Amino acid sequence: MATIKSEIEYNAIMQRIEELLTLTNDNTVSTDKNLIELDMLSELVDEYEEIHYPIGMPSFVDVLKLRMYELGITQKKMSEMLHVSQSRISDYLTGKSEPTLKIARDISIKFQIDSSIILGV
Repeated sequence: MATIKSEIEYNAIMQRIEELLTLTNDNTVSTDKNLIELDMLSELVDEYEEIHYPIGMPSFVDVLKLRMYELGITQKKMSEMLHVSQSRISDYLTGKSEPTLKIARDISIKFQIDSSIILGV
């Protein structure tokens, strides 16, 4: 199968994908030519993006802030849940300090954050 060789090709294919998305939906039969084309172009784009736009591992700070937002908890509530001071939570959120191994384990368990993100590995 072909590959996308340039940003110009990538942009043209992305535009075609947008067009195809308006012609297909969840009820489109798998033999529909537009759906087949959409699937093929999507695979090409996926391969191109993995090489040219890789998604790196999110930072611990970003994930912690996102989890707090998702759970609707404040720094105060987090400090109570982890049995550390609010200033310590603030230090984690600003990147001034990292949690101890015990606290990292608690964060991983209580907030369902992958330990590799917390430990930065």
